[in-house]
Parts: sequence; structure tokens; C-alpha cells
Amino acid sequence: MKNFRTYNLAVLFYRKATAMPLPRHLADQLKRAASSIVLNLAEGVGRETRPDQRRFYSIAFGSLRECQAILDLSYPNTDTIELLDKLAAHLYKLIQSRKG
Repeated sequence: MKNFRTYNLAVLFYRKATAMPLPRHLADQLKRAASSIVLNLAEGVGRETRPDQRRFYSIAFGSLRECQAILDLSYPNTDTIELLDKLAAHLYKLIQSRKG
């Protein structure tokens, strides 16, 4: 997993997300969604077929969108949003590469 850039970006985002000063209800939701990105990427890598991989990568992408919404609500830190946007681009390309 060390050479899996998308996974590494997701881990970096998770670490930043867990350190953010947010209201408790949003902090809990952000931690769950950020960990979901990492865990679904890891599970997708372990799948043998492209449709299985795409399914887990798509779930990770949905969790990423949830993180973006939470940040839109309460944390306008440009560095974190830029990291999440970069992660979104990586995930999108990963999903597209598993089609067909």
C-alpha cells in the first residue's frame, strides 16, 4: 500500500481531519467519513475483479463528498480543502480506470 498514492492521500487527509477543531457532532461524522475513505480504498485493493474494486472505490468517493460537505459547513481551511480536492481527482480517475 506504500506505493498507492490515493491511499496515502486518504491517510493524510484522515490525520488532518481528526485534528480539526469542529463541533462534536461534525467532528464525529468527519472522522467516520474520513476513515471510510481509507478503509474502502484498502478493501478495494484486496478485491480481484474490476467491478468489485470500482464498488469500493465508489463508496470511498461518496464518503469523500460527505467530508467536503462537512468542511463547507464549518472549516474553510484552504490547505485541507485543496488536499481533499486532490484526493477527489485521484479517486475519480481510479473509478474511471475500473470501468469496462
